[in-house]
Amino acid sequence: MMRLLLDTSSFLWFVAGSDRLSKKARELMENFNNELVLSMASLWEIAIKVSIGKLELLRQFDLLIPEKLEENEIEILHAELAHLSELIKLPFHHRDPFDRLIIAQSISENLPVIACDGVFKKYPVDIIW
Repeated sequence: MMRLLLDTSSFLWFVAGSDRLSKKARELMENFNNELVLSMASLWEIAIKVSIGKLELLRQFDLLIPEKLEENEIEILHAELAHLSELIKLPFHHRDPFDRLIIAQSISENLPVIACDGVFKKYPVDIIW
């Protein structure tokens, strides 16, 4: 059993059944022996992008997101002070505030991240793709 932190794109591709998700990532995410975790930062990012028209979901946010979280038994990881303390220490390889919080949470919680963003590799996190 593994506890896996999903980045925003991985979560969206997984729930949409997209082939943009790697085979390895999909297999790990579909294995119900693994615990899937999604940062509140990802939900915040999705909500912002939907509200400004940069992202279109298959269904309304407040219907789709709770359904997919429950259906896939995905736990929400809220931002804690320890995560923010880790974020403050991060070098600015990555400028995206959502990804920076996901990286900080990965480090703080010692969770591997399912992500295809190459910039994540510049941080001391275990990337799965």
